[in-house]
Formats: sequence, C-alpha cells, structure tokens
Amino acid sequence: MDDEQERLLPIANVGRIMKQILPATAKISKEAKQTMQECATEFISFVTAEASDKCHKENRKTVNGDDICWALSTLGFDNYAEAIVRYLYKYREAERQKANQNKGNSSQDQLEESDYRSCDQLGRQTEAHTQLEFTAIEKGDSSQAKPS
Repeated sequence: MDDEQERLLPIANVGRIMKQILPATAKISKEAKQTMQECATEFISFVTAEASDKCHKENRKTVNGDDICWALSTLGFDNYAEAIVRYLYKYREAERQKANQNKGNSSQDQLEESDYRSCDQLGRQTEAHTQLEFTAIEKGDSSQAKPS
C-alpha cells in the first residue's frame, strides 16, 4: 500500500457511512467515495492539527475530546462543536456507568464533579448537566443530516 492510501480513511468505511444516509436504491460512484474519503481525511487532519497546536502551547502531549471541541469551534465549525460536546458528554457518562458496573457499584454519588465538565465554544470548562436528546436519522432522510 502506498503512503497516500495509508493516510486515508478506509474507503469501505467511507462508502458505508455515505450509504447510511441515502435511499436503499441509491448508488455511489467510486469517484464519489474517493472524493469523500479525501475530504473526510483532510477534515480530520485539519481539526486535529489545530487541537494539537493548542496542546503544544499548553505543554500537553495528549489531545483529548475537549481539545477537539475547542478546535472545531475555533475553526468556525460551531454546529459540529456543539454536537460533539453532546456526544462527548454521553460517551463519558456511558464509560462511567460501565466502570461502575465493573466495580459492582453503580452509585452516581461517587462520580467526580470534573467528569461532568465539557468545553464551551471557547474551550472554557463548563458544567454539562443538561438532558441530551439524539434524533435517529431514517435511512434516505437527509433533511436531518446536518448537526443542529
């Protein structure tokens, strides 16, 4: 595999994601998949580089989810940043529950307050105690595809 293909997301995964939003009868050309593969890879690299720069300036080696949220917002992708903040909160909540189940203790009283924190659009720590709702997108219904 050449260097170019190694840096790109797997085209089968890109095609599968694309197909999820299209009607069942729709077809996707190889060129469309390759174009989206390049775009998605470039987008990930762009956002990650911005987050990495922030970490470097703060003398940190690890890019975390809050850094990605901050980078999305800084780069003008506020709608995506808001959606990712909601996802990150739900992800962390699920991980806490899994950890508590593994310990045999599901008490919410032992959660650290910092675990509820997320980032606002400027990367500042904020409380994230709001109830979150996610809408399932029906296959072929692209009217809800954009983050709100």
